[in-house]
Amino acid sequence: MMNVEQIYKDAGALLEGHFILSSGNHSNRYLQSAKVLEDPKRAEMLAAALAKMIKESGITVDTVCAPALGGVLAGYELARQLGVRSIFVERKEGKMELRRGFEVAKGEKILVCEDIITTGGSAMEATAVIEGLGAEVVAFAALANRGFCQREGSDAPAKPECKLPENTPFFALEDFRFEMYSPEECPLCKTGSKAVKPGSRG
Repeated sequence: MMNVEQIYKDAGALLEGHFILSSGNHSNRYLQSAKVLEDPKRAEMLAAALAKMIKESGITVDTVCAPALGGVLAGYELARQLGVRSIFVERKEGKMELRRGFEVAKGEKILVCEDIITTGGSAMEATAVIEGLGAEVVAFAALANRGFCQREGSDAPAKPECKLPENTPFFALEDFRFEMYSPEECPLCKTGSKAVKPGSRG
């Protein structure tokens, strides 16, 4: 059985300290999947495990689409393991778009892949772009689930903050449940600690 948390720790990708998340909330732990994915063999191992779950579900996937920047490496490696093409959407002036000559066909079955899914906000922005072009999002996937959304095979229910649709499957290797605080209620801030923002939007 793969110990995903240990893989993140060994890669120096499970950080401890005082962090500002992309949501604006604070936490004493942070997942930095870029550190896990910098080793191609490790990326291959994780994506192969994720692809196995997706194949066993019986879902048909034509293409993997990732929101840039964080999901691009995970999405590409997952697409390679599934034997399908890889595309990505990216922000232009703050709005997600499909660019660089990428196209999707009407009815094409798309899996939206992230490195980490917290509430699923970026994944849903990607979904809006893809479905706006006539393709169909059949599933979501991520290496790690921050525990707000319910992944396939987990008994942990979705929290109200989850933005992923209940009727679309979400595949992830592990749930990571960290304490999170609003800046006003953050106990770390109250001790005088200064938060840092290590993410891709920081």
